[in-house]
Order: sequence, then structure tokens, then C-alpha cells
Amino acid sequence: MQFPDDVVQDLRTRLRRAAGQVQAVERMLAEGRECRDIVTQLSAATKALEQTGFRLIASGLTYCIEHPEEAAASGYPLDEVQRMFTKLS
Repeated sequence: MQFPDDVVQDLRTRLRRAAGQVQAVERMLAEGRECRDIVTQLSAATKALEQTGFRLIASGLTYCIEHPEEAAASGYPLDEVQRMFTKLS
């Protein structure tokens, strides 16, 4: 399945943000920061990854609806993409 360049760029930006948040958690642990601060940062990283997954699936669903034959031929029939969505939710 091919994604538009703007979607790929958005996904990569979201992943870099999440990676930065995970690195911040590591620094916070090394610095002995408060638990509530670390949990807040972990929550932000988790949310960033979830949003990345939802953006990916939303783009995949759009592709499947617009190009059902091509999507199915590539191994991504609509029901498969819907199953992937339920894994994230």
C-alpha cells in the first residue's frame, strides 16, 4: 500500500516526537525526577504513538475505499485494514 508523501512526512514527524518523549523519560529517570512527572511524559509518548497508528490506519482505510481492487491485490482488503484498526483501539 502506497501512502501519499504528506502522510509519510506526518507519520515520521509524529514518530520523532514520540522518540523525543521517550528520551525525555530516560533523562528524567537518570535525574531522579518525580514519578508524576515521568508518568506525564510516558502518557504523552503513548498518546503520540497511538495517534501515529490511527493516522496510518486512517490513510490505509482511505486508500482501500478509493482503490479496493489494488488494496486487495496488495494484501490489504478492507476487512484486514479494519482488523488492524481494532488492534489499535
